[in-house]
Amino acid sequence: MSLTAQPQHDARLPADLAERMALQYEVEQFLYDEAALLDDRRFGDWLGLIADDIHYWMPIRRTVTVENLHLEYAKADGMAYFDDDRADLRMRVEKLQANSAWSENPPSRTRHLVSNVRLLEVKDGEIALEAAIHVYRSRLNDKIDQWIGKRRDRLRRVEGGFRIFERHIFLDQTVVLSPNFSSLF
Repeated sequence: MSLTAQPQHDARLPADLAERMALQYEVEQFLYDEAALLDDRRFGDWLGLIADDIHYWMPIRRTVTVENLHLEYAKADGMAYFDDDRADLRMRVEKLQANSAWSENPPSRTRHLVSNVRLLEVKDGEIALEAAIHVYRSRLNDKIDQWIGKRRDRLRRVEGGFRIFERHIFLDQTVVLSPNFSSLF
């Protein structure tokens, strides 16, 4: 093929491809901006991205055999590291901002990495997505914590952007070795 030849395009590409790509980009930029707010300790601004009806949940994970994989994560009414609503999250943010959280004074340094963002459903102004996460925390001079897993988020389109109304966090590890769990995911 010569450098001047035009590539062949499949005329059967979905008509809404540009719209889907734009939405994917918009959602990814929202998630990256959210991660930056958390890493910059702008927790009040982060709380502004959270809907009033948020369900922020991280179930425990068990090591199970192949035939019991359906029991790997605790169910909605089972044990969870977090099972928070907006009032719970606001209380956590206020505590972090008031310097009364002994586990965060001096504050941790975090890096929230979000990747492999997949839009699962787009319906009636709401977006269901799944993303891989890696939260790295450096604490004091020599304490390192890393949490890796996936998030299933549901976003609602509002004027000027999105609000998170559901965040379910599924860690890859079954035993959390961190001395505290004061980071936001």
